[in-house]
Amino acid sequence: MIELIHDLPDHVVGLRASGKITGEDYERVLIPALETAFKKTEKVNLIYLLADDLEGFDMAAMWSDAKIGLEHFFDFQRIAVVCDTLWIQNFVKAFGFLMPAETRVFPLMGFEAAQAWITE
Repeated sequence: MIELIHDLPDHVVGLRASGKITGEDYERVLIPALETAFKKTEKVNLIYLLADDLEGFDMAAMWSDAKIGLEHFFDFQRIAVVCDTLWIQNFVKAFGFLMPAETRVFPLMGFEAAQAWITE
């Protein structure tokens, strides 16, 4: 499930992922949130909190994620990934440099620091 993190500036989209992430989550929550943000601002910051109970992504979600990433490759200014899952942290650190957006990883205990950084 993907839920919005509320009370963020217009240029920031905040998401909390838990359980199994589906293509429907992208269609119902993530894509509309991004579309709304891109109508308000040229560059969007994204904070993505991956809860400890995250089970993974189905194929439709992975496909939607790839499409969004390619479609808006240059439209993100900053991306913060907040999680305690070591392989995800390492993946983001290893491949984050490929993104034109500044990308950082924060532990779950560092959510407030991530939120402060992403809202700058």
